[in-house]
Amino acid sequence: MNADFIIVGAGSAGCVLANRLSENPANRVVLLEFGGSDMGPFIQMPAALSYPMNMSLYDWGYESVPEQHLGGRTLALPRGKVMGGSSSINGMVYVRGHACDFESWQEFGASGWAYHDVLPYFQRMEAASDGDDDWRGRSGPLHVSRGTKWNPLYDAFVKAGAQAGYGKTQDYNGFRQEGFGDMEMTVHNGRRWSAANAYLKPVLSRPNLQVISGANVRRVLMEGRKAIGVEYLRKGKVDQLYCSQEVILSASSINSPKILMQSGIGDADHLRGLGIDVVADRKGVGQNLQDHLELYIQQACVQPITLYKHWNLASKAMIGAQWLFAKKGLGTTNHFEACGFIRSKAGVKYPDIQFHFLPFAVRYDGQAAAEGHGYQAHVGPMRSKSRGSVTLQSPDPNDKPLVHFNYMSHENDWADFRQCIRLTREIFGQKAFDPFRGKEIQPGSAVQSDDELDAFIAEHVESAYHPCGTCKMGDANDPAAVVDPECRVIGVEGLRVADSSIFPQITNGNLNGPSIMVGEKASDHILGKGMLSPIPQDAWVHPAWQTQQR
Repeated sequence: MNADFIIVGAGSAGCVLANRLSENPANRVVLLEFGGSDMGPFIQMPAALSYPMNMSLYDWGYESVPEQHLGGRTLALPRGKVMGGSSSINGMVYVRGHACDFESWQEFGASGWAYHDVLPYFQRMEAASDGDDDWRGRSGPLHVSRGTKWNPLYDAFVKAGAQAGYGKTQDYNGFRQEGFGDMEMTVHNGRRWSAANAYLKPVLSRPNLQVISGANVRRVLMEGRKAIGVEYLRKGKVDQLYCSQEVILSASSINSPKILMQSGIGDADHLRGLGIDVVADRKGVGQNLQDHLELYIQQACVQPITLYKHWNLASKAMIGAQWLFAKKGLGTTNHFEACGFIRSKAGVKYPDIQFHFLPFAVRYDGQAAAEGHGYQAHVGPMRSKSRGSVTLQSPDPNDKPLVHFNYMSHENDWADFRQCIRLTREIFGQKAFDPFRGKEIQPGSAVQSDDELDAFIAEHVESAYHPCGTCKMGDANDPAAVVDPECRVIGVEGLRVADSSIFPQITNGNLNGPSIMVGEKASDHILGKGMLSPIPQDAWVHPAWQTQQR
């Protein structure tokens, strides 16, 4: 097909763009994706989430460079190499972000991306089964659901948050984020509802949409300062594809800046040092890298009610069969069915700590705690001031980029994490957990002083897999900005970026939801349709936030 639009990456935003841009039969759209089919049960069964993110078939296999503030540890960075991208290997947790996040985007120069502006796009994309009617979408492609809360520990966690003085939220994606309540997931009829299932598969029959899998895009083809196509490697052969209108990079916060730099767009000194001809000197390409770190605070459970009782081959087989043949049972949930969003201290305007609660003591790599029955909260600060970078280690497109998060480099990070641990312990110590609470597995009750906690943090902190910010959106006159508020790469023509890399600041929570929203809003910019009308609704902020922590 001769393309009008080329989209690079069939991930959270790329699948949206493929759908929206091909709605008009006159638009010829080609979507390039390096990965293959997402039809495997490890992807489609929600409870199997720990498998695909640890499988080279579906994962790019990226990791950080040795992080100097974490004792030289390298941290895993799973990124989806499959239809649906990271929405096909993630934890399926659905969080829009707090309204104040998008006010910050506007302040960073992303005009037209304030909360009132993005709210109609969240509503357009959602088919939410619960939540506040005036705030949620009911008929969009992306199904959002809640779990059955099959385990009494979920209710205990929400009650404990209220007993600690934080209150409850009926819908953290609606009017009020702050508090404890039910967590939402991108699951529909017992299946993972990835961007591929929501947006791409329903439109694959369109004659004006072509999807090419196994295509590893090496660079954008430029004619002067205008993007005219892409060069990609497929089945050992280098091919070129041209377009008449635009190239849109939706290749992730790691691969989008990598492709820009390989195309001559980035820091001129860095590119010249690698022998790459400079097309546009954009110092911000690959900079501003942000992520969420988290710890697992684990408590033994004195009642044999946790998922540990199913951590054997017979139970796993039974759960798998029940899911495979009936789409029912414990295989239909990601098991993150309760959550919390709180502020770390008075003077913080909106939540900066997130909890994912799990009725099991286990790691993301599927390794269960040896102690047996337990439960845990994943906890971490939402807005670290640490910033990292993605750079090229060589001009060879086959070489992985250097990903340096610079984790825990800001002095506030350590105090923030110590506060996370102490506040979690306080919640686990509430009356609601009295019937269940055993010993503290991790960090362990002996770990109390600042130094002891810091040592535990340095050894055990893990990425929540929320990288973003490396092609920052901002004012066209901002030398650190990479794209303008219409997602156009500054300094060139015919080239946009639309994925989590354009976030000026990381959002409050998991990034799949706002990444899909970026795809929705970017599609209207690309098509020149005009924006959806802003919705002038103000979300809840604690009335005494300046003087009260809860």
